[in-house]
Amino acid sequence: MRVALLGAGRIGRRHAARLTVTPGVADLVVADAEPRRAAALAEAVGARPARTVGEVFTSAGVDAVVIATATASHAALITRAARAGLPAFCEKPVAPDLAGTIAALREVEAAGTLLQIGFQRRFDAGFLAAREALRSGALGRVHTIRCVTSDAAPPPPDFLPLSGGLFRDCMVHDFDAVRWLTGREVTEVYARGSNGGAAFFREAGDVDTAAALLLLDDGTLVTATATRYNGAGYDVRVELSGERDQWVAGLDDRAPLTSAEPGGPAAPRRPWPDFQERFEDAFRAELAAFVRAARGLAPNPCPGAEGLRALHIAEACEVSRREARPVRLADVG
Repeated sequence: MRVALLGAGRIGRRHAARLTVTPGVADLVVADAEPRRAAALAEAVGARPARTVGEVFTSAGVDAVVIATATASHAALITRAARAGLPAFCEKPVAPDLAGTIAALREVEAAGTLLQIGFQRRFDAGFLAAREALRSGALGRVHTIRCVTSDAAPPPPDFLPLSGGLFRDCMVHDFDAVRWLTGREVTEVYARGSNGGAAFFREAGDVDTAAALLLLDDGTLVTATATRYNGAGYDVRVELSGERDQWVAGLDDRAPLTSAEPGGPAAPRRPWPDFQERFEDAFRAELAAFVRAARGLAPNPCPGAEGLRALHIAEACEVSRREARPVRLADVG
């Protein structure tokens, strides 16, 4: 299968290396808005460079596309892929807002093509095991879920105005994970944010730390917290508390935690530095799943509608943060 990678930036570079070893990928084409960057990455991984991004959809002869470009370009590239009849994998989000997301998904539906959204936690071994434990009934009735996402360091200042903010860019992964783990929908949210770090968060209208309380349609309570400042390392966990048992995904010997108890575990020697290293195996698994789905060998594991539903929760949280009130999802978008 001939696959085109769109985007030679931070995520694109890692995806290029992953795709070169993905089963079923016989040829890789790399395209970027900056042709020299595409050429350099293609040479580094033994791929073919495209002269322009547009060439991918007209004369590159590819069978599928992987979109790892800046957020603002996702919807347009998804639309071009759909109109060209190409299955597409796209890093979240589909678009920065609900209207743009819906418009792009309508293009995919009209074309009848495949669109897989990049929520890599669905492919992480710990998250998969926690989901199985929950779905099997081993935990009993799950009454509380706690999500934690902590970046080791803030993103570059120029990233923030285009990111959509902490809820849409970062915590949207937690929102998707909660829906995927439980099979339930969020009905109401209450969210707050704070800024104690660099001024560029406030200047972008964003926050560097946030907390949200989510209510699921079966009454389960979910707390989700996120921060851009966790000097101990990159930390992602989800705790599932049931009447019979409690499970946690993301608690391993590299989780950046230090026990305050006498004799408790010390801080890890090699904490996770970032999301790319923490979820390397999951990224490889989701790209392999995309190739299988694009070849018609397996169903789509994460359709575009899943991205819309997670973004809907993030939008409700942003409204709640700005207006300091609980928000029902039915009243947003």
